[in-house]
Amino acid sequence: MKVLLAGGGTAGHTSPLLATADALRRLDPEVEITCLGTPRGLENKVVPAAGYTLRLVPPVPLPRKPGKDLFLVPKRLRSAVKAALEIIDEVKPDVIVGYGGYVSMPAYVAARRRKIPLVVHEQNALPGIANKVGSRVATRVAVSFPDTPLRKAEYVGLPIRRMIATLDRSSLQAEARTFFGLDVHRPTLVVTGGSQGARRLNQAVSGAAAALGSAGIQVLHVIGPNGASDPGWSDPVATGVPYVVLPFVERMDLALAAADLMVCRAGASSVVEASSSGVPAVFVPLPIGNGEQALNARPVVDAGGALLVEDVSFTADYVADTVPALFADPARLAQMGAAAAHLVPRDADDKLARIIQDVARGAAR
Repeated sequence: MKVLLAGGGTAGHTSPLLATADALRRLDPEVEITCLGTPRGLENKVVPAAGYTLRLVPPVPLPRKPGKDLFLVPKRLRSAVKAALEIIDEVKPDVIVGYGGYVSMPAYVAARRRKIPLVVHEQNALPGIANKVGSRVATRVAVSFPDTPLRKAEYVGLPIRRMIATLDRSSLQAEARTFFGLDVHRPTLVVTGGSQGARRLNQAVSGAAAALGSAGIQVLHVIGPNGASDPGWSDPVATGVPYVVLPFVERMDLALAAADLMVCRAGASSVVEASSSGVPAVFVPLPIGNGEQALNARPVVDAGGALLVEDVSFTADYVADTVPALFADPARLAQMGAAAAHLVPRDADDKLARIIQDVARGAAR
C-alpha cells in the first residue's frame, strides 16, 4: 500500500499526520508513506526527523479578507496543483490523506484529477476552507470533535503521538521534572503557546513570575523559537523558585508529565493532548481566525476539566490572581484532571489508519 499524507505548516497539522503515519506502519510494516508539505512549514524539520519522505509544493495561503493576495490565489493554486500532480504521478499512491491547511487544497484538486481516493481529517471543531472543499470529493471524512459540520463526517478523534496517548503521568513525573531542571517536589505550571509560541501568554505569565514564585509555584515556559527576540518579552524576575524558559520542547510527553496545570492556546492538539493526559488547563484561544479554538476547548471546559479565558483578559494580574488560587486547591485540580481525562479518545491514530487502509483496499478492488 502506498499512501500520500498532505499536511503541514504548524504542529496542528504535522502532529496528527505523523501520528497517523506511525499507526499505518504498525498496521502494515510494508506500507510506503510519502508526506506532502510546503517549503516554509514545520514539516521540513519534523517529518524527516521522524523517518518519513517529504515532498514539497508551493504554499497556497487563502486570505480571509479581500485584497491583492486573494487575486493571486488562482495562479498560486495552479502552480501548486501542477507540482502535486508531478509528485502523485511519481509516487503513485493508492490513497491520499489530507489534514487541511495550505498544502491540502492542491492535493485535493490533484486527487480528483487523477481519480485517486481521498480521506480527509479535520482537526478543529470548526472546519477550515480547504477541508470544506475536500470533504465534497472525499471517500471518507474523519473529524476530531463530535458534531463537526462537514459532509460525511465520522467522529474518530484527533490522532496523537503514542508517547502521549500511552502516557502515565504519575510514574514519569519525577523523571520529567528532573529532565527540565525543575524541583521534583514543587507544584509545577507548564506554559506553551504551541510550536510558534504566543506573545500574550509569554508576557502575562512572565509578568506574574513574582506572584508565582511567592506561592512556591515553579514554571516550565515554552516561549517559542522567536519568543526571546520579541520586543515585548522580558526575562521573569528571579524568585529563588525555578522558572525554566525554553524555545521549544521535543518531549511534549515529559512536559505533560511534569505539569500540575497547563496554560496554553486551544488548538486541537493542545486541547486533546492535555485532556487525554488528564492535565487540568487554562485555555486561552487565539483571538484571530474563525473562532475554532474556543469551540475546540468548549467540551473540556463544560465538563469542568479546564478554564477558558479570552485573550484580552489573560493578563499578568489574571495569572497572579487565578493560578496560585488553583494550586492552593489540590482537590479542585484533581477533579479537573479527572473530568478531562475521559473526554477524548486515545486511539484515533489507529482508527484513522484503518479507515485509510479500507479506502485503499476498496480502490484496489
